[in-house]
Amino acid sequence: MSNEDYDLVVIGGGPGGYEASIRAAQLGMRVACVDKNSMLGGTCLRVGCIPSKALLESSELAHQAQHGLKIHGIETGKIKIDLQALLARKEKIVGTLGQGVAHLLKKNGVDSFQGLGRIVAPGQVEVTSGTASDTEESAAQTLRCRRILIATGSSSAPLKGVDLDAERIGTSTEALAYDKVPKELIVIGAGAIGLELGSVWSRLGSKVTVLEYMDIVLPGMDPDISREAHKLFKRQGITFKLKCRVTKAVQKRAKCVVSCDGEEDLTADRVLLAVGRRPHTSGLGLDELGVDLDKRGFVVVGKNFETKVAGIYAIGDCTPGPMLAHKASEEGIACVEAMKSGYGHVNYDAIPNVVYTHPEVASVGKTQAELEKSGIPVKIGKFSFRANGRALALAQIDGFVKILAQAETDRILGVHIIGARAGDLIAEAVTAIEFGASSEDLARTCHAHPTLPEIIKEAALDVHGQAIH
Repeated sequence: MSNEDYDLVVIGGGPGGYEASIRAAQLGMRVACVDKNSMLGGTCLRVGCIPSKALLESSELAHQAQHGLKIHGIETGKIKIDLQALLARKEKIVGTLGQGVAHLLKKNGVDSFQGLGRIVAPGQVEVTSGTASDTEESAAQTLRCRRILIATGSSSAPLKGVDLDAERIGTSTEALAYDKVPKELIVIGAGAIGLELGSVWSRLGSKVTVLEYMDIVLPGMDPDISREAHKLFKRQGITFKLKCRVTKAVQKRAKCVVSCDGEEDLTADRVLLAVGRRPHTSGLGLDELGVDLDKRGFVVVGKNFETKVAGIYAIGDCTPGPMLAHKASEEGIACVEAMKSGYGHVNYDAIPNVVYTHPEVASVGKTQAELEKSGIPVKIGKFSFRANGRALALAQIDGFVKILAQAETDRILGVHIIGARAGDLIAEAVTAIEFGASSEDLARTCHAHPTLPEIIKEAALDVHGQAIH
């Protein structure tokens, strides 16, 4: 191992970073993982995927108790929501999983360092602890290594004119911890983050208005799915203003005022800015090293995720592509496996995307619009939750499954779902695409009855006009 202290130093302890660290250690490397936060797990665990899903689940149960049980013959009186208990449950889940990540790194022999990691030269990472007083320089140490993996993730993207104050006007981080339910909440952005957190506070009693620059909610999703989502969320009481360009958002006394082109100003108790995320690469020393960034600030990588500078790699949200925790994890594992064997692979056509609203939205592969733009002939199969016995029993009949298959080969190119438990159902579609299955393969696969996955089978049958139900 020559005289380096580590085979690999990973900067970032989120899903991509910590999973890469563990896999590298399993492959026999001596590994260090550096993260600036006291709790490992990254944005996803601390202030992203996990806490938002905890709130979504709690708020959905509250909504069900008030509005969804009568159809089952269950009568309830007025319920009381203890917001502080709800938030405490969320924090407990986060804490448990954070401890679990730390335990996994220790169990696999990965050395953890808390502090800001900066690459001072190829093979050298300086870790600044930040524990010194204001009058002293922060304590620092240098980790020497053969390779460096950047897995620093992303942060909430700003919007010109929106005055973030972390009190009344904030990002998803603040929206996960409101100390009381806002009477009125304005959400800027109708993507996954905006709709998920907008749904949470709408269910808990807030009047939610979503402002979106595009002419459709969930931009980037299959248009049929986006239109259905818009219809269903409106029915739930969320107000949408599409083709709305926000120019300003400021706090005035106890209210927030939001200005849009050609519209009267809107007021609310709080504003959530959710217009996407940007790569977090500042402070790493990349410019001095000559590591290339693209015009949007993403780290440019080549074969096996290596940057232009030999021995420095990057994966996850700080590189181009969908900003998804599971994508980062797949890339991290593929990257370190390539370091060991020369081969690592991620099938980007088989990366699922899930929006955890109610109903859930999930997709994998290409959209109909993408395929049409590429000139690829397709056949389409669709089937409604409304015609499924299990969905009827659950009293969750909204939504459908849409399957896109290559017209000549029948190979499945995309699957799009809006409906109950879509985030679980999509796994079957991901497997099908990963193994190059045809719609006939899915159609001829026996599915248990009565179950929601039968909807996927029926949609696959419908590709060739053979749906039974």
